[in-house]
Amino acid sequence: MTVTIYDVAREASVSMATVSRVVNGNPNVKPATRKRVLEVIERLGYRPNAVARGLASKRTTTVGVIIPDISNNIYAELVRGIEDIATMYKYNIFLANTDQKESTLLRVIDTMLGKQVDGIVLMTDEVTKAVKEVMETSPVPIVLAGSVDQSATIPSVNINYFDAMYEATSLLLQRNNTVALIVGPKEYTINSEYKIKAYKKAIQDAGINYRANLVVAVKSGYEGAITTVDEMRTAVVKPTAYIAGSDEIALGIIHGLQDNGVRVPEDVEVISFEDTKLAQMVRPKLSSVVLPLYDIGAVAMRLLTKFMDKEKIEEQHVILPYRIELRDSTKQ
Repeated sequence: MTVTIYDVAREASVSMATVSRVVNGNPNVKPATRKRVLEVIERLGYRPNAVARGLASKRTTTVGVIIPDISNNIYAELVRGIEDIATMYKYNIFLANTDQKESTLLRVIDTMLGKQVDGIVLMTDEVTKAVKEVMETSPVPIVLAGSVDQSATIPSVNINYFDAMYEATSLLLQRNNTVALIVGPKEYTINSEYKIKAYKKAIQDAGINYRANLVVAVKSGYEGAITTVDEMRTAVVKPTAYIAGSDEIALGIIHGLQDNGVRVPEDVEVISFEDTKLAQMVRPKLSSVVLPLYDIGAVAMRLLTKFMDKEKIEEQHVILPYRIELRDSTKQ
């Protein structure tokens, strides 16, 4: 049978309140009593009931973490940052995957609220109207990590995606390249409102005619990139450089080029936008706009703890620095 707080109190000859104080680290317990209670806890194998503790304190010390695609490397590093800070502040994580479906995301949020989580860290490619309405009426705080809410009403942690893409495009243009851009789905805010617009502005600021056919949004990253590269080989104006919206797309670009006997970076340069572990596993190693993935997750979790603990919040929308790391997929 499950060992209860009553059993520990009886065996240690103390009150249940004393056992509770020992379990919760309350200093107002005599050392000898604390030692006796801890010995009984260990001998009986007692584990505090998290649900009961939550009902008593009105907190469950559980945080929901929602990601759109558990198979995508980018979220592994983000979640690692979240978990490290959650552990530091003694929170447990309830992780859920949405498969990039709005209906699943709405159901997951509802499930987490039903489980009485104290807060939620949310990663999503698109903050739809329905999702935004749920977040704004949530009884617990929600923080976006690496996701953009254009209305700026939901706390978030990001980089300046526009500036990062503008800088990467300008770098390749300065090398006298014809630059193509391949990103994920256009309906995703970061792609449509930041990456594509920044690319277009960098092209125009360089005094170059904008060619819409050099900008492609693909549904399936790796396979879509391979197909796009193959199609662009027959274009009137052929790219001498590519910017990829993600590492997966960058791999598709490189493999598509290599399959057609094109050398990277000697014939065509490639810059990615992410810098997951894939960036240094592929050959040639990817030059990348480096997203501080771990830091985005860690800062988002820390921001959430401030909301949950009702601390003073100086900035609800945190912008972290990025950098461009030049490796072997661009000319040195």
